[in-house]
Amino acid sequence: MSGALEALCDGHSGGSDAALSPGRGARIVTAAQEWRDKLPSAPYPAIMRGRALTLPLVVLLLAMAIATPVRPATECRLALALGLDVSRSVTDPAYALQVEGVRAALADSAVRRAILEPQGVVALAVYEWSGRWEQTVVIGWTLLRNEADIDAVIAELGALERSFRGFTAVGRALFFGGRLLLGAPDCAARTLDLSGDGRNNDGPDPARIYERFNFGDITVNGLAIGGLEIGLLDYYANEVIRGPGAFVEFAQDWRDFPPVFRRKLLRELTAGLFAAAQPQRPTLR
Repeated sequence: MSGALEALCDGHSGGSDAALSPGRGARIVTAAQEWRDKLPSAPYPAIMRGRALTLPLVVLLLAMAIATPVRPATECRLALALGLDVSRSVTDPAYALQVEGVRAALADSAVRRAILEPQGVVALAVYEWSGRWEQTVVIGWTLLRNEADIDAVIAELGALERSFRGFTAVGRALFFGGRLLLGAPDCAARTLDLSGDGRNNDGPDPARIYERFNFGDITVNGLAIGGLEIGLLDYYANEVIRGPGAFVEFAQDWRDFPPVFRRKLLRELTAGLFAAAQPQRPTLR
């Protein structure tokens, strides 16, 4: 991330290219495209020969281009980014419960049906977050096309080593998740799913992030874990979630994380996203 982008995120002056605009117009350049771009320009005679196409042929080619619909290459219905809290308030046993809760949910038969049976695939990415400068992707964007793809993600989660033990930068966790979704496959819907056990105490708060950066059509859901801070559910409901159908699930403490995460994931994969469900709170911003 550029220095100007980081400075603007923290409330300082920065370059004009700093706004987060997760639109769908970003060009994904493949290796083949890069190779073609490096080819020398066509010689002048070849260009002139190309202009010799007859008008009827040009009209036919244009008609074919208009009549052929452009479909996403992956036909993805949902890009889902999971943000896992690894701040210092999360003990090692709590971290294990969090990771195992995600693994158990992905192994659950109802969750698997919700991923695999509807038309269109789900793309999943997982990142860990803590302090202002402490966010990292632990599982990059993965298309969940079949049982083997889901099993591979479960295995990767089982091999994780905890990334950080810093402060709780909820705002920067949101910003990082939004940036991560910029690189997601072209999907019909995009959701950022943030889990955490505390309020922001490092870097810009969520309100500042939402004020300065455009999250577009990204829906942000939350899983608030109680036991440490009073009123955390209201904090997530009023400060963290945003977008159409956004909601918060609440776990009394880390021991409740696995079943609550499963319930939240099912909700995101089914009616919560695709049946125009109403959010638990009015529009926040």
